[in-house]
Amino acid sequence: MFYNNNHHHSLPISLSDDETDELGRMRVRARRKRKKLGNKRFIKKLLVKYWMLLIILPAAFLLFYEATRIGGLRPNSPNIATIKSLNQDHPHDLPSSDLVKELNTKTNLNRLDPVTHVIGGARERCLKLLPPEKLEQLEIPVEEESSLPIGKVLYMSGNDASFVGGNATLSQLRAADTSFNLFTGNQTFEERQRSFEVKKTTMVHCGFYSADGGFRISDEDKSYMQGCKVVVSTCAFGGGDDLYQPIGMSEASLKKVCYVAFWDEITLKAQELVGRRVGDDGFVGKWRVIVVQDLPFSDQRLNGKIPKMLSHRLFPQSEYSIWVDSKSQFRRDPLGVLEALLWRTNSVLAISEHGARSSVYDEAKAVVKKNKAKPEEVEVQLNQYKKDGLPEDKRFNGKKALCEASVIVRKHTPLTNLLMCVWFNEVVRFTSRDQLSFPYVLWQLKALKNINMFPVCTRKDLVNSMGHIRKAKPLQN
Repeated sequence: MFYNNNHHHSLPISLSDDETDELGRMRVRARRKRKKLGNKRFIKKLLVKYWMLLIILPAAFLLFYEATRIGGLRPNSPNIATIKSLNQDHPHDLPSSDLVKELNTKTNLNRLDPVTHVIGGARERCLKLLPPEKLEQLEIPVEEESSLPIGKVLYMSGNDASFVGGNATLSQLRAADTSFNLFTGNQTFEERQRSFEVKKTTMVHCGFYSADGGFRISDEDKSYMQGCKVVVSTCAFGGGDDLYQPIGMSEASLKKVCYVAFWDEITLKAQELVGRRVGDDGFVGKWRVIVVQDLPFSDQRLNGKIPKMLSHRLFPQSEYSIWVDSKSQFRRDPLGVLEALLWRTNSVLAISEHGARSSVYDEAKAVVKKNKAKPEEVEVQLNQYKKDGLPEDKRFNGKKALCEASVIVRKHTPLTNLLMCVWFNEVVRFTSRDQLSFPYVLWQLKALKNINMFPVCTRKDLVNSMGHIRKAKPLQN
C-alpha cells in the first residue's frame, strides 16, 4: 500500500500481484518489440549494403559443387554419354572445351562396341562386317581388266617440257591469291579446265612438282612405303593431335596392311613429351611413323591434305588406301572395311557424308559464320563455281554430294587418282576447306559414278572420335 504525501486527503492505491505481473509482461513485450524492430532495420541495412555478395557466394558454392561432381563421374554416367554423343554427332559444329575434350577422349578410346540404327522397325548395325572367321580368310581381289574411261594419269613436273618456266623460282611460281608453289606447280585456269576432261591419258598437276618443293621423306621410309599394297594412313602436323593405336583388326590384316602416320618435327617433339617415342624400327605401336621434312605450306591444314588426298603418289604400289583423320581412332578390320564399303557395293570410292548439311552453298555460309575461312576467299571460290555452272542441287547421280571426309576408303584407279589430284588442286587454289570443293570436282568428273557416300552412323562405327586435342602450330615463314 502506497500513500501520496503531497496531498492533504490522500487516497490509498493498492496493486494486486496479478496486476504487477501483467504490467511487467507488458514492459517485456515492449522491449522485445523494440529489439525486434531494431533487428529488422539492421538486417535491412545489411541486405542493402551486401546484396551482391549474398548472390555471388551461393553461386560460387554451386559452381564448385558441380565441378567436383563432374570430376568424379564414371564413363557410364549419363552426363558423360551426353557429352560423348554431342562430340560424335557434331564434330565440326560443337567446338569442345578442355574439360569436354578430356572426358570425350577418356570415354571413347579403345571402344569396340558396334553402332546401330533402326531400319524398318528393326535395329541393325551401321557397318555390316563379315564375321571374325571370314575376316581371317579375306583375300585382296585379283585385279581385273579395267573398263574405266581413263587408262592412265600422268603427273606434271618441273622437268616437263610442256610447262613454261619450269626453272622458275618459288616466288615466280606463286600465283596471286593462291598457295601454288614449287611443290604444286602453277596450274593455270586453262590447265585446270583441261584437268577435268576424261580421256584415255590425262596429264594433271598433282603435287611433288619439283624436287625442291618440299615434303621430303627419307630413302628408308620411301623403301618401306613402296612395299605397301594396302595402307591405313593418318597425319598430325604442328603437334595438334595425339596418335591413337588402331584396334579391331584381324591377324590377316596385320600381316597384309601397312599403318602409316605422317609427322613433322613439331609433332615428333610433342609426342615424345607424352611418352610416344619412335622406336629404332621406326614404329610407335602398330604405326610406322614417317617424319616429313620441309613441309611446303605455312598453313598446316594444307600440309595435311597431301597425305589425305595424294596417297596414290606417296604409295605408288598400293592398290587400296584408307584415310583416317588424326582426331579419330580407327577401330575396325581394314580388309573387312574394304569388303563392306567397296567390294560388296562394287564401288571404287567410299567417303563419309556430311551429317549437318547437303548443299555446298549452305556449307559456305557455315564456314564463314564459324570463321573457318576468310569471307573473301569463300566468296571467290563460290563465285567461280557459280560461273562454271555448279548447280545448287544437293544430290549428284542420286547421291548426297557434300562430304565430311574424315574417313576416305578408295581403290587406286586412274579415275579415283584423277579425282584426288583435281580435288587437291582446288583446295590449294581456293580455301583449304575440302568440303567446299568436293561437290564441285564430283560434278565435273561425271564419269565417276560408283561412289559409296556412307552415312554418319557408319563413320561412327569405323572410328572412335576424340576431337582435336590442341591447336596445331603454324610453320614460321
